[in-house]
Amino acid sequence: MSSSTTVPELTGTQAAILAAYAELIEEVGSDDVSYRLVARRAGIAERTVFRNYPTRVDLLLATAVWIEATVFVREESHSIFDIPLAIRDAMQRYDERPELAHVVAETAMRGVNGAAPSHGREHLERLLDVEVPSLDPAQRRAVIAALSHLDSAATWVTFRREFGMDRRDIADTAAWAAEAVLDSIRDRVVP
Repeated sequence: MSSSTTVPELTGTQAAILAAYAELIEEVGSDDVSYRLVARRAGIAERTVFRNYPTRVDLLLATAVWIEATVFVREESHSIFDIPLAIRDAMQRYDERPELAHVVAETAMRGVNGAAPSHGREHLERLLDVEVPSLDPAQRRAVIAALSHLDSAATWVTFRREFGMDRRDIADTAAWAAEAVLDSIRDRVVP
């Protein structure tokens, strides 16, 4: 699945701030990063960070969007039935960059990103339109909701924290769950 999370047009300064914050999150964790550290890492004045991101929530939200669009960017799947492999790959990438995955997941779980649709939803809808157009609206919503939920940093965090799963188990479980969702519609595929 392709990440439909797009980074709004950023200035060079904003991109430097977000990249610096992401680097620092990986080094020391998000709670221990001050605007002063971000400014120093980005090579700018601290007031410039405040001017672009007046609150920590603003900085965290912008960084989470930037992380999803640049660090966890995905190749576009060409079939709805390729999604389990894309989910497996995403889970492995989250495991490679756990601090960043936590930031993305926690901003989504706290509702910091407001009513933003889940990434990839439009792509899933297009794939279903082409491959399984006979789904009724309720089935369609259920498939999209399940696949969108499975393909998220929040799912990775849940498997890691709640179940203590390791990298391979997380990837296998998420892919297996996506396959189970898709098994219910395989007989409806348009040839």
